Amino acid sequence: MLPWSAELAGRVEEHTVTSEALRGNPLKDPHERPLWVYVPPGYDDDPARRYPAVYVIQGFTGHVTMWRNRTAFRRPYPELADEVFAGGGTPPAIVVYVDAWTSYGGSQYLDSPGTGRYHTYLCDEVVAWVDAHYRTLPEPAHRAITGKSSGGYGAMITPMLRPDVFGALATHAGDALFEYCYQVDFPDVVRHLRAYDHDLTRWWDDFTSRVAFTRPEDAKLLEIIGYTAAYSARDDGTPELPFDPVTGVLRPEVWQRWLDLDPVRMVPRYAEAMRSQRAIWIDGGTRDEWHLDVGAQAFRQALLDNGVDEDVVYFELFDAAHGGIEYRYPLALAWLCERIAPAS
Repeated sequence: MLPWSAELAGRVEEHTVTSEALRGNPLKDPHERPLWVYVPPGYDDDPARRYPAVYVIQGFTGHVTMWRNRTAFRRPYPELADEVFAGGGTPPAIVVYVDAWTSYGGSQYLDSPGTGRYHTYLCDEVVAWVDAHYRTLPEPAHRAITGKSSGGYGAMITPMLRPDVFGALATHAGDALFEYCYQVDFPDVVRHLRAYDHDLTRWWDDFTSRVAFTRPEDAKLLEIIGYTAAYSARDDGTPELPFDPVTGVLRPEVWQRWLDLDPVRMVPRYAEAMRSQRAIWIDGGTRDEWHLDVGAQAFRQALLDNGVDEDVVYFELFDAAHGGIEYRYPLALAWLCERIAPAS
């Protein structure tokens, strides 16, 4: 396992996309975003051939250049994805690496007054840009979305909201069943906020004034401000916590806004959209720190209970925690490509 970059059989082309949806966003984050597009081996050989596309989205705090990161004895996803196509055994596809980073760490791929119009940016701008610049098959039946953690959340909810854009998905340890993956952290947030007069914005001001993650509460408070901005921001963009920051008592109306965006609870409302999907990969780790294996089970059952054909769904629980699961990405990629490939 060599510690430096390998030569790809295909190639990754790097672009910058100008987003009107993100222009003037409430966090003043860039509206010009990097976009990486991988083309498989043989893309240049037949100028008439068109390809399915798989969109890859990242977890919380993810940005597109992190795909270059290497850890000891492991390879980054672009290399693993290239290997899927290099041998010729998997139908070739274009793979699109999307950047949806925000100053809070992520957008949950939603349109929100707290972060910006990231759902619109992804579905209406990035997809349209790729279809205009590459030889894609521009129909939902040939377009998939995949991600891990918050990216897995985005992969679950985006085809629900936009089945006219995406017809297949893979979710790896995606955020679901919010009472188990989020609510259990609320008491710790209350404890941490005591040092900031129970005011999340005071922590944010402090966090942005110093080196990040130099205090033990930083990671958890960054998550809560990011999720709150995505799920329950006020109209003026202020993140509104789903619990009282002094007592920890739930604010039912605000918490309900979160629950309404829980993929498990969304399925019945978007059952027709999910029944239209060609392929749905769901996985989780049995030692996941956020209990997202439980959420994965619940999401699968919700799909089946609402008429999604069991043959469309692949489900597996791995003996794993939340991190270090990139070995599952190429498994799902190959499975999706078999199902979104055009008929021969």
